[in-house]
Amino acid sequence: MFVLENVPLSGYSTMRVGGNARYLSEISSTADITQAVAWAEERQLPILMVGTGSNVIWSDEGFEGLVLINQIMGYQASSFDDATSYLTVGSGENWDSVVERSVQEGLSGIEQLSLIPGSTGATPVQNVGAYGREISDVLMTLQAYDLHERKFITMTASDCGFGYRTSRFKTTDRDRFFISSLSMILSKRSPIQPFYHSIQMYLKENDITEYSAQNIRKAVIAVRQAKLPDPTHVSNCGSFFQNPVIPRSQLTQLLADYPDVAYWDVDDYNVKLSAAWLIETAGFKGMHDKETGMATWPAQPLVFVNESAHSASQVLAFRDKVANAIKQTFNVKLQQEPELLP
Repeated sequence: MFVLENVPLSGYSTMRVGGNARYLSEISSTADITQAVAWAEERQLPILMVGTGSNVIWSDEGFEGLVLINQIMGYQASSFDDATSYLTVGSGENWDSVVERSVQEGLSGIEQLSLIPGSTGATPVQNVGAYGREISDVLMTLQAYDLHERKFITMTASDCGFGYRTSRFKTTDRDRFFISSLSMILSKRSPIQPFYHSIQMYLKENDITEYSAQNIRKAVIAVRQAKLPDPTHVSNCGSFFQNPVIPRSQLTQLLADYPDVAYWDVDDYNVKLSAAWLIETAGFKGMHDKETGMATWPAQPLVFVNESAHSASQVLAFRDKVANAIKQTFNVKLQQEPELLP
């Protein structure tokens, strides 16, 4: 192992804030994981593994342990039958590159998840989703190192405790598993309608009638680029809050005061509100907060941008400012999407 000491973690989060890691090492194989765990155990150190940090905010206190940067590569597609293929990918692979390659090979199923930043191994943690598709829809199994059992295990999708933007990796078993690879089942056939509304509108406006995975990917990229900043150039972690789910009885009360409230049906008893609509209606669209150095992205107020903040405490102060206003105005609680580490 090659271990660095006292490494600024701001370079391992696209929000670009945070303290130092006492130790940090890049890993490129499953053997590296077992070696790193043994190294940390000998020194009685806690251990964390992350990818690109596109959905991570490091605390100002940093991490008094060993941080592993996931660089486990690998891509293998194999035919299952006439209609489907298995795709097994190393958890350190860039997610959008995986989507691009699968589409080029004529496979569909994850094209809606195009241009989502981050590593492949991070997708099950958040149950990453966009435009009507979630990683849980295609995931078959994943391989992970279990820190409790001190061994690699294989988990099926049903073992992962998936929910809306969540999983057991984020909740009950946070920091227990180091995901090393994913296996997905994808289709050899073209995607079929109906598509998410904004994607359908793009296809219509651009007279696209061939619904290939390539064309859906192009549509998704165009829609995302029109409203979301590139984290390689603009410091952000994507959507900062989840779309809140509330009871229908509460929606009735909201509609009385806000007839244009944006929502979607979840089931007979609940609806999902647009967090972006709540934030914009509360007056935070295009806001530049001098006190914290934070802002909301002009085309999508759900995205918080670090303009001049130099600490996680400033990011979280802006978070609280927005969340408290939403609670006071609409009596709706917003839940943070990026993970605060450690």
